[in-house]
Amino acid sequence: MVSLSINSLRQVMRAMLESPGFDRVLSKVELVSASPGKIVCEMKVEEEHTNRGGTLHGGLTATLVDVISTTAFLYTERGAPGVSVDMNITYMNAAKVGEDILITAQVLKQGRTLGFATVDLKNKANGKLIAQGRHTKHLGS
Repeated sequence: MVSLSINSLRQVMRAMLESPGFDRVLSKVELVSASPGKIVCEMKVEEEHTNRGGTLHGGLTATLVDVISTTAFLYTERGAPGVSVDMNITYMNAAKVGEDILITAQVLKQGRTLGFATVDLKNKANGKLIAQGRHTKHLGS
């Protein structure tokens, strides 16, 4: 049994984005679909998301991996967001202003205290992998 409905999940995401904290940088992220342990979001790369080279900023990519995978952990039977233990991102291709990207987070495993997820960022038009992240979270008891 999933602990949150998709509407509740949208409300949680909206609350994160409307908070005065750092998560507000993801205000352009839209939830596309959710199933237990899997979240798909979409975002159009805009100038505010770019580095000096005019492509998606690596720090924003890392934030997407963090927040979208955390949302996937929320949408599981345990519904536990946890705290980050380890996160890594491999950057493979650039995303330019105007391009739509799909961010897919998949919970790989939830143990007693640790959860593991993977996140793929892909160009929506051509399917090219932009970056791939792995995220380990301490889920508590």
